[in-house]
Amino acid sequence: MAGKIKITLSKSPIGSSPAQRRVLEALGLRKMHHSVELQDTPHTRGAVEKIRHLLTVEEA
Repeated sequence: MAGKIKITLSKSPIGSSPAQRRVLEALGLRKMHHSVELQDTPHTRGAVEKIRHLLTVEEA
């Protein structure tokens, strides 16, 4: 699990809770279809799991 994952914001956060918006900000996602590559760690996976309905995740 020491690789990288590519996370893309695929759905709008409009209507999501403030806690979910803070998770998006912590992951570095700003706009729709914006992608970031992060280390595949348990912390990152936990954050992705909280907002998985808004994201697309790929192994990078």
